[in-house]
Amino acid sequence: MSERKVLQKYYPPDFDPSKIVRHKGPKPTGPKQQTVRLMAPFSMKCLNCGEFIYKGRKFNARKEHSGEKYYNISIFRFYIRCTRCSSEVTFKTDPKNMDYTCEKGAIRNFEPWRDTREKDETEEERLNRLEEAENESAMAKLETKTLDSKREMQIADALDEIRTRNARNERLDSADVLDTLLEVSDPAELELMRQEEEDAELARKAFRTEEDKFVRRVIDDGADEAGPSNEEVNADVPSFKKTVKRRRDMSAALGIKKKLKSLV
Repeated sequence: MSERKVLQKYYPPDFDPSKIVRHKGPKPTGPKQQTVRLMAPFSMKCLNCGEFIYKGRKFNARKEHSGEKYYNISIFRFYIRCTRCSSEVTFKTDPKNMDYTCEKGAIRNFEPWRDTREKDETEEERLNRLEEAENESAMAKLETKTLDSKREMQIADALDEIRTRNARNERLDSADVLDTLLEVSDPAELELMRQEEEDAELARKAFRTEEDKFVRRVIDDGADEAGPSNEEVNADVPSFKKTVKRRRDMSAALGIKKKLKSLV
């Protein structure tokens, strides 16, 4: 039984390492391929057996450069095998629409969110559409910026007005405030103020007693002039005196007979 980890190797006596010649094989023709691990970029149906391959299914695919370019962006081609019949399915990248296109071996499933009009438009139409979208976004940004600057100017004006009013109020003295309040040029307003002062003085005299205290007088037309009697007042006043409840004798209900004390 041989060792699992060989430390020494056997060389026969007639071994000549100079006789070993390295032969280079032929170079592979065609585009260079490499094996990559990928997931199906879209759902597809195999044209050979009708098997559905759903998006996200993992495959060991062969990747190669197709030799095509879109605006100096390389287009790659991928080869996978059907999970049922092992027939070859090919698809490649589509940098123009930022998607993938199925070449042979399968057909892509219908996807309602894909816009089929973009495939029919020419390069010039596509560039015009992108330019219009960019101009619209630029106009929207400009309008938003204008509204923001206008709002900031309004806020700044309001703050300046508040600061000016506060500064003016701080400079005013109490005497100036009283003079401003007492200056009434309209005689109608003076007459109205005099009547209000007279009404207030009459009200003070009516509700003031000899001891210089205010009293509240309520006159009820339907009530009798005489006040309520003492009996009526006492009847309405509740009593808070503690009452002792008499204990009930439950011995008869329980069937307990008490013995009568014999009289001596």
